[in-house]
Amino acid sequence: MAGRFVIVRDNDGTYRFRLTAADGTVVAESPAYKHLKGVVEGIHAVRENAATGLIVDRSSTVREAA
Repeated sequence: MAGRFVIVRDNDGTYRFRLTAADGTVVAESPAYKHLKGVVEGIHAVRENAATGLIVDRSSTVREAA
């Protein structure tokens, strides 16, 4: 079973989505959106960009002050 996008409504009336794995583990959570249309557009953007997105590892590129 594939992961799923779950849309939730927060107590303040905003919306967000959670990307969950098949076992229910939350893989990612979006920022808050004011409107349902915005959260749906956010899901579409993740779907389009995740498959072709590059991995950029910045964990080892800490620069020391001179």
